[in-house]
Order: sequence, then structure tokens, then C-alpha cells
Amino acid sequence: MEDEVLDKIDIFLTVDRQTINSYFNIHDPAPIYKRQLSHQLEEYIKTCVIPAKRYTAIFYKFTCTSEVDKQFAAPLMYAIRRHYLQKKQIREKEFKKFRSRSWLLLIVSLVVVLVCQGFVPLLLDPENHFHTAFGNSLDIFSWVLLWRPIDVLLFYWNPHLKDILLLNKLSTSELIIIDNEK
Repeated sequence: MEDEVLDKIDIFLTVDRQTINSYFNIHDPAPIYKRQLSHQLEEYIKTCVIPAKRYTAIFYKFTCTSEVDKQFAAPLMYAIRRHYLQKKQIREKEFKKFRSRSWLLLIVSLVVVLVCQGFVPLLLDPENHFHTAFGNSLDIFSWVLLWRPIDVLLFYWNPHLKDILLLNKLSTSELIIIDNEK
């Protein structure tokens, strides 16, 4: 039963002349469809989608009190989609940067390990006991050096992809207008 509840998330907003300006940054002089969203609206949407899973559908449900108020629904929806599309693009750039830095760190670490494991032992006298102790130290150093890059590449990419997927859903979600005429 709980899975059925989380299959969709509805984000409810009332759209009328009195509330429309509260959804936008009051200092932004741009036309309504290009205005920045208010911090309160962004926090409300973020709170609504906390339980979202991979296959959860997200719907924006706008309650309009009259036919005149329906004219505000399209510009508000356009502003919301534009906002989350921009956030998605920024997050994708961050993920690309994260991925390239992680691979670069792994390659540099591998080069250092190859130098330590391949060339340094050749410089030491194999009959000296210092060689064994130093070789063991190089083994430990190599593991420590490679641990973080491998850990990052294996386990830290998923939150980036989860955020990108959520931002994509928020930027492409369906709008449903609910008539609430008095």
C-alpha cells in the first residue's frame, strides 16, 4: 500500500491575482514567465518531493478560483519549468566536473603507485632487510593512495544522478488545473 502512495506526488498551488506575486522574487522586474521563483516556493516544492523515488510521477496541480485566474497558470508553470531546467543544467555540469576530476585523480594515483611499486624497488638492494620493510610500506601507501579515488568513483556518483533525475522530473512534470469556482 505504501508503494502505491509514493507512485505519484502532487504539488498543490493556488493561482489567483492575490497569490501569484508571492510565487516570485519580489525584486525581479522581468515579465512574469521569466521571473525568478521565490525562495518559499522553491522550498515548498523541495519539501513536497522529498519522498520521491526513481519511478515516482510528479504533478503540479493548480487550483484556480475563476476563469480569469487561469491566465496565470501557464506563465507560472513556464517559470517553474525554466527554473528547474536551469538547475538541472547546472547540476549536470557539476556531475561532469566531478566525473572528470575523479578519473584524473585515479589516473594520477595509479601513476604514483606504478612508480612506487615498479621503479623504487629496483633502486634498493634486495638482500637488505630495509628493502622488505620499505616494500611493505610502499604496498600500504599504494592502497591508501588508491582508496579514495576508487571509493569516489564507485559510490559517490549516485546522488548526482538522483538529483539530475529529480530536477528533470520537476522541469517536465504535467500541469493539472483544478477548477474551484465559487
